[in-house]
Amino acid sequence: MAVSTNHSKKYRFSEDERVAMVTETVGGLRGVVAMPMGQGLLADFCKDQGAEAIVKGLRSTVDYAYEIPMATMNRHLTGVETVFLQADTRFTHLSSSLLKEVQSLGGDVDEYFPRAVLRRLLK
Repeated sequence: MAVSTNHSKKYRFSEDERVAMVTETVGGLRGVVAMPMGQGLLADFCKDQGAEAIVKGLRSTVDYAYEIPMATMNRHLTGVETVFLQADTRFTHLSSSLLKEVQSLGGDVDEYFPRAVLRRLLK
């Protein structure tokens, strides 16, 4: 799993902390490793890692419309394919921004976070 940094976003956790949370959350899955993506394009990172596909979750057609141009460009640049997984409809209304805002204002969103993330959010 590539942990990237989008410099136009504000993160609550450092890259190292985010890698640690992903590792703790998916560490029991065979063949799954979390690592920082570093600078550059996701397609190049995938190629360097020998990955044949990028797996992304979609909540809605808005996500699909946003992701298709990137998937097409990634295929063009390196041949890596993108596989889309549809989110469970119980979660399609969620976004990281919404969850962070509700949590920061005292709302109960615990069920939406993996334990590794929730533990750090509550500190």
